[in-house]
Amino acid sequence: MTSVTILWVYIVLLIAGGIFGFVKAGSKPSLIASSIFGALLAMCALNIIPVHYATWLMGALVLVFGMRLIKTKKFMPSGLMVILTLLVLLLAG
Repeated sequence: MTSVTILWVYIVLLIAGGIFGFVKAGSKPSLIASSIFGALLAMCALNIIPVHYATWLMGALVLVFGMRLIKTKKFMPSGLMVILTLLVLLLAG
């Protein structure tokens, strides 16, 4: 798999998670944040924005999800997203 393919899979999972958070818990911030980051990452995958910015965006997501994990102490969804994001950074990097 190429790094762009891995990035597209991550984008789909990120947006799906935001939609799931909105449907299950009514979390508008989750839907908005996943849509914004998904769109920015999609622009990186399409080379509209230089692809190396995807690393910075995912680094920001690791920080956000990590802070949520520390605050809530619940693995789902923050812990899963930290692991998934780090895995994508390693595989796509």
